[in-house]
Amino acid sequence: MLDRDALATCFQRVRARTVELCAPLTIEDQQVQAMADASPTKWHLAHTTWFFEELVLGELAFDPAFRTLFNSYYECFGRRVERARRGQASRPPLARVHEYRAEVDRRVARALAADALDDGALARLELGLHHEQQHQELILTDVLAVLGGQPDAPAYRARPAETTSEPGSLAFRAFGGGVVAIGAGDGGFAFDNERPRFDALLRPFAIATRPIANADVLAFIADGGYREPRWWLADGWDIVQRDRWQAPLYWRGDGTLYELGGAHAIDPAETACHLSYYEADAIARWLGGRLPTELEWEVAAGACDATRGHFADDGRLHPARASAGELAQMFGDVWEWTASSYAPYPGFRPLPGALGEYNGKFMSGQQVLRGGSCLTPSGHVRATYRNFFPPAARWQMTGARVAKDGAP
Repeated sequence: MLDRDALATCFQRVRARTVELCAPLTIEDQQVQAMADASPTKWHLAHTTWFFEELVLGELAFDPAFRTLFNSYYECFGRRVERARRGQASRPPLARVHEYRAEVDRRVARALAADALDDGALARLELGLHHEQQHQELILTDVLAVLGGQPDAPAYRARPAETTSEPGSLAFRAFGGGVVAIGAGDGGFAFDNERPRFDALLRPFAIATRPIANADVLAFIADGGYREPRWWLADGWDIVQRDRWQAPLYWRGDGTLYELGGAHAIDPAETACHLSYYEADAIARWLGGRLPTELEWEVAAGACDATRGHFADDGRLHPARASAGELAQMFGDVWEWTASSYAPYPGFRPLPGALGEYNGKFMSGQQVLRGGSCLTPSGHVRATYRNFFPPAARWQMTGARVAKDGAP
């Protein structure tokens, strides 16, 4: 049974954190939609509130029009605004959205205090908190696109001063393979796509002890990697030529890159980020390896002490340097692409009702990522967590590490 007091405390903390992330932004910043895949900050503030009102409280008492305006992709709730057009909605104004948040927060708090939520509603409330944490990360990546696309590339937050350096050497840790248990068990929170737990047979493999670094990407570029089709999957090579990719997203032609702390010189030692699956796969091939499967990644992550890493709560909001060591940075810094297509586990069952649309219907045309990033809230990820994006996406804080068959 879920602890109502713990949920109430967590609810207040998560909701306050979302507002805190928006504090450095102007009203105008929060209206802009930089690309079709992103959403305005104002929409994120409202949609996460809609989730609690619609799916936990079960009553749209504030403004019934919000069911259409702030529904994301739930077909069962009817008409909604197409994602690419969310930025065109200038109304309601931002102040009205904050009134909406405050009212729903009060209603949820009253319901918890009055013990008015049954076990099903409490489970949906817990899911809603994890859902809002996902949107906290999306707010930061969407703001990155908004600010990074402006002529003066303003900083969202000051970046700590650092000197450039070289990454740790690319070493590998071997795993013997065999029958392994994959996925989340019955206890504790997990999304439906992490279950059920099942046994899988793995061949021996080795995985890099650090993620791909900017130094690796710079060497790939210097060797003509973006001009050489033999490293690329066919779909990826088509995109490289069509969109004229020459470097990761947010890298600029003057030897700098843009991040939430503003523009700065590319540090070879930093963990490489904003790589598409196609780029991660090509660089891994060029380095003499491949991307790990998600099963290999999960087994390797299980060898780590805990899900410690560099997360959004640290305030740096950009990946740290790629560390030499024993399976460094498996959690935090960058979401790591895997070679696995996003598909259901054996025996997968989506959640009942509207929440059945949460994960299962996206199991086509996506690749699995693992581990969380420097924009992910601390405590939100675990070794079994399965993120997913289309292979061409690189606006998220995505990177990779290299794997090999057998012993390195």
